[in-house]
Amino acid sequence: MRTFATTWGVGDYPAMARLLMPAAEAVVAAAGVRPDDRVLDVATGTGNAAVLAARCGARTTGVDLEPALLALAGRRATDAGLTVDWRLGDAIRLPLPDDSADVVLSVFGVMYASDHDVAARELSRVCAPAGRVALAAWTPGDLLPAMGQVFGGFLPPPPPGSVPPSRWGDRKSAGRLLEAAGLHVVSTDAHRLHLTFPDGDAATSLLIETAGHVVAERDRLVAQGRWEVMCAALRSFVGERGVTDGDLFRLELEYLVMTARPALATTA
Repeated sequence: MRTFATTWGVGDYPAMARLLMPAAEAVVAAAGVRPDDRVLDVATGTGNAAVLAARCGARTTGVDLEPALLALAGRRATDAGLTVDWRLGDAIRLPLPDDSADVVLSVFGVMYASDHDVAARELSRVCAPAGRVALAAWTPGDLLPAMGQVFGGFLPPPPPGSVPPSRWGDRKSAGRLLEAAGLHVVSTDAHRLHLTFPDGDAATSLLIETAGHVVAERDRLVAQGRWEVMCAALRSFVGERGVTDGDLFRLELEYLVMTARPALATTA
């Protein structure tokens, strides 16, 4: 049986990552990535933003905790004829020196860091004095953050003292977080992703199978007779949140794109 360093490698996260590509495009566009920029993609996953930056001609590095996802990202870049420096690392201990990136990106990545304050300081630390930061995060109460509440009664509780990842998708909370780390917020824009499926059952299956932390608990929940109960609860939630559009079923996901610069650069 294959083992993974994190639960991000357990489920079929690459299937979700493919659907999230438009968000990576929005973040790279917001950052204004240029040829020869030194770009860092934090919690790169399968490399959506890193690959896009490399296609722009940027000197790109992608960092992630999960070796299995980095391997997929590496094959993807190689197949596209792109050069990206893939590194194993944590958002709270980025394996790069100070001021080493002209552009720091994270698309639904740094929001899952184990310590938000430290992660924000790491973004600031690696960003060059004249650099810029661009992030995407799910907005509080939107579909994916709310889905966590459905799973809450079935999965192990989060670590003590942890805060919701969607904190990064709230303008005020994320703004305070970045400002405290020495980053001045330049823009915040809400975006929407529209995901279409044959029906609500297909949408429910994808949301479960791409959530590694859920898949990792399958055997335990099956043994307890609770797996089907959880799936039914999520199917009901999806039905309430989704929209039937002709012969298709649509889910809308809202996220915030935030850009920032080192505070000293904005006052220079």
